[in-house]
Amino acid sequence: MKEISAKEVQQRIENGEQLNLIDVREVDEVQAGHIPGITHIPLGLLEFRSHELDKNKPYIMVCRSGGRSGQATHYLQSQGFDVTNMTGGMMSWEGKVE
Repeated sequence: MKEISAKEVQQRIENGEQLNLIDVREVDEVQAGHIPGITHIPLGLLEFRSHELDKNKPYIMVCRSGGRSGQATHYLQSQGFDVTNMTGGMMSWEGKVE
């Protein structure tokens, strides 16, 4: 499984890179604060909404601490997607939050 740190994601965003971030936390968690520009797909709905994703784009998975996004990364990889897990999740995030 490919991994990237929250700091690396933050640096790439601050450098103007357009990243495809998918937050797999629950609705209340995302409403409490999320990285600007994320796509929100709760982990429990990922299997049913993966058709919304493009297999030609790389995705970075985000959750609270890295566990659920790791599960999501494994699942999407098994479906042929290019995905990377953001280690440490939002607990490690120091960038902007909406």
